[in-house]
Amino acid sequence: MKRLRSLIFSYSILFVLAGSLTAAVPSSRPGAGAVPYDNGTTFRVWAPNASTMHVAGEFNSWSDSATPLAHEGNGWWSADISSASLGDEYRYVIDGTLWKTDPRARDVVSSVGNGVIYTNDYNWTPFTPPAWNEMVIYEMHIGSYYDTTAPGPGTWGAATSRLDHIQSLGVNAVKIMPVAEFPGEYSMGYNPVNLFAPESAYGRPDQMKMFIEQCHQRGIAVIIDLVYNHLGPSDLGESLWQFDGYSAEPYTGGIYFYENDNRFTPWGDTRPNYSVGEVRSFIRDNVMYWLDEYNLDGIRMDGTAYIRERGIGEPEIPEGWTLMQWINNEIDAAFPQKISIAEDMRDNEWITKSTGEGGAGFDSQWDASFHHKIVPALTASDDSSRNIWDVRDAVTHLYNGWDTQRVIYTESHDEVGSASGKSRVPEQIWPGNADSYYSKKRSTLGAAMVFTSPGIPMMFMGQEFLEDGSWHDDDPLDWSKDTTFAGIKQLYKRLIHLRRNMSGNTRGLLGKNVNVFHVNNSAKVIAFHRWRDGGVGDDVIVVANFSYQGFTNYNIGMPRPGRWRVRFNSDWDGYDSEFTNWNSYDANAVTGPKDGLPYNADVGVGPYSVVILSQGTDPDLSGEGIVDFNDFSIFAQQWLNTCNTWDACSGADFDMSGTVDMTDLRTFVSYWLEGTN
Repeated sequence: MKRLRSLIFSYSILFVLAGSLTAAVPSSRPGAGAVPYDNGTTFRVWAPNASTMHVAGEFNSWSDSATPLAHEGNGWWSADISSASLGDEYRYVIDGTLWKTDPRARDVVSSVGNGVIYTNDYNWTPFTPPAWNEMVIYEMHIGSYYDTTAPGPGTWGAATSRLDHIQSLGVNAVKIMPVAEFPGEYSMGYNPVNLFAPESAYGRPDQMKMFIEQCHQRGIAVIIDLVYNHLGPSDLGESLWQFDGYSAEPYTGGIYFYENDNRFTPWGDTRPNYSVGEVRSFIRDNVMYWLDEYNLDGIRMDGTAYIRERGIGEPEIPEGWTLMQWINNEIDAAFPQKISIAEDMRDNEWITKSTGEGGAGFDSQWDASFHHKIVPALTASDDSSRNIWDVRDAVTHLYNGWDTQRVIYTESHDEVGSASGKSRVPEQIWPGNADSYYSKKRSTLGAAMVFTSPGIPMMFMGQEFLEDGSWHDDDPLDWSKDTTFAGIKQLYKRLIHLRRNMSGNTRGLLGKNVNVFHVNNSAKVIAFHRWRDGGVGDDVIVVANFSYQGFTNYNIGMPRPGRWRVRFNSDWDGYDSEFTNWNSYDANAVTGPKDGLPYNADVGVGPYSVVILSQGTDPDLSGEGIVDFNDFSIFAQQWLNTCNTWDACSGADFDMSGTVDMTDLRTFVSYWLEGTN
């Protein structure tokens, strides 16, 4: 009897083992992580030092031994599990005792929680992002983009409800700060833990996709901020840190991280190991995942200087450079219309040179030098300290001769954040009095420089209604300022309207050409010419006054003769009741050399103000803010009147030929059909 019981027990063990061995067959399906199929889920994970690998979850009552994965012979483990379904939570169990969150989990409960099986199914509406030279970027943080009366953090739903506000500005791209799962509920996002999972405190993955879809329906592209120069460092122990139990030392990170001196970063000893093929693929796949599965329109890669080198003046990391080249080549091949932006901050033109030339291959990069030259000219306490030559350098600085290779701004999360000890530009101008005349005047002067200089312009959320103080991740925008400073918001709308050439008479702002022909460091005045191809409706003149003294008859050079209409005067009292409404009149350029140009004209520019002039007329003839039938009626009357001088035509002679004719009709109809406003 005793021998019989022993035999039964032995056969039972063999039966269980046989069942386990039978189940542990490598999957032939592609993909890594948890990939659902019609009748189950494929699990695949990289763990080269594991002896056994199981997956536990709601589908097997969290058994640590019931569902093994098979070793594929290359450090990867996989299996097709028919019982695992969408929405099931799961973890990997390594060597029977080490429970880990899937590094490629597409959804997680939290940064220390389980992975969730999630499908990529989503019905996207086709969307074409704006051309890079037409792009206007709005940087936003989902966690603080919500009503001050609501509990935080912000969510995808709260941000979606505010998209009409962003659209009304004329913005056509948003750059969302990092949203990969991070520790806790509040963060700037630059401490990612689960790179493939959207932050759970903001909502579920489908809610993020709905936000992107709603952006697209409003003509707004979405650019995601991605962090690969370090990870975490907190909460990594549940997933990537010493993932399969291996580490060279107790304090080093194992298979995903450098274990030599390359591991050190200013944010923790957690730099990914760019020399390991599987880690390189992990990062490359993550980039392509966001662009593909979330239908995103571009990336901004954080701190690329810390991917290509240990730190300032420290050894280079060549494999970091080649990783970025590989990623950018992949983006160019799969998504040529999607933009890849670097935050390198070292004024390095090789970042945006092509990989064929040996560059990193990014399409654009943040131009910190623009900020560092313009903002001091705004925040200096006295006019004599403002260096207009620095302003000139900020306007003309380009990478490799291309305007779209730089992103320019006066405010960004780094430059206004409490984490870096900084504050908003109006606050810097007069601490404690951000709504003062000087703060309003000089901060909007800076904004005008952003939208008129060559480069992709960017603004930081709340800048449009004079948000003050220092920004931090748990402080929502003060939306009451949207009403209080409605005029300032209108100023930003007008600048964006002109920057995007929405009335057809400032096309030069879409070009890369710039000639700073006038620098008066004594009077603190600068003037420059922007153009794409040149001519009526293309040439743009910008006059900026960085002093408290306004000028009524200030003579400058002009590239073309004739009438130049004022398109924008930042001193208009409609923007703010404290503004002086300085007489910035249409200019008449006459023959006579000035500033190296063949013509000259007198202009009027108020204190701390910018005036933008161009030739040609605005199709919005009624001044209602939109091109519609009312404008057509005015146009038709002018055509029937057969006027023969520009003034008599009241602006319907768009090409300034002297008559209203078929050319003008075609111009008008094109803007009417586009619904220009």
